[in-house]
Amino acid sequence: MNVVLLGPPGAGKGTQAARIAGTFDLLHLSSGDILRAERKARTELGRKAQDYMDRGVLVPDDLILAMMMDHIARPEAAAGFLLDGFPRTLAQAEGLDQRLAARGARIEIVVNMVVDDAEVTRRLTGRWSCPTDGRIYHEMFSPPRKAGVCDDCGSALTRRKDDEPEVVGQRLKTYHAETKPLVAYYTSRGVLQSVDAGGSVEEVTASIERVCRRS
Repeated sequence: MNVVLLGPPGAGKGTQAARIAGTFDLLHLSSGDILRAERKARTELGRKAQDYMDRGVLVPDDLILAMMMDHIARPEAAAGFLLDGFPRTLAQAEGLDQRLAARGARIEIVVNMVVDDAEVTRRLTGRWSCPTDGRIYHEMFSPPRKAGVCDDCGSALTRRKDDEPEVVGQRLKTYHAETKPLVAYYTSRGVLQSVDAGGSVEEVTASIERVCRRS
């Protein structure tokens, strides 16, 4: 089973992707995680992506498509994969379908996680992380015991540049302009299912599992 999770930044795609991939034994491929790893390693792709990511705009289609197909082609993806954060544009979706068709594969389920802009902003601007161990905190949902300090190692918490309020606003504009057309595209292909992503983590997981089992 090959699955795509759609939704705005902050919809909870990463959290749900890890859960759904585990339940259905799929390879979880997060474009954001892969890009950040490339950036940290200062690869050619990472250097090219740095400026785009920091401004909250999309990495060019040709770069992201080539990177994701490299991972999809790996043996561990043969039994099925779940794409988180990709595709984000119509060109990426069309390119993905063409490349998968050449391999005798296709996207079977697209789950559209629906959440409004106000909730997205609240979720993202309150998010902080530990630069030492990567633990994620949130001012409202999972605050550290001491404000601004990691519970585990005592490091000062930082906020990702793309979670700054002004960048979040740009990310949402980019989503509405570039990514929402994918809803129409995948609807026309008969593979799109929408779920309410405004509930608890467990409620959203249950909704997505029901969609996957019915498809």
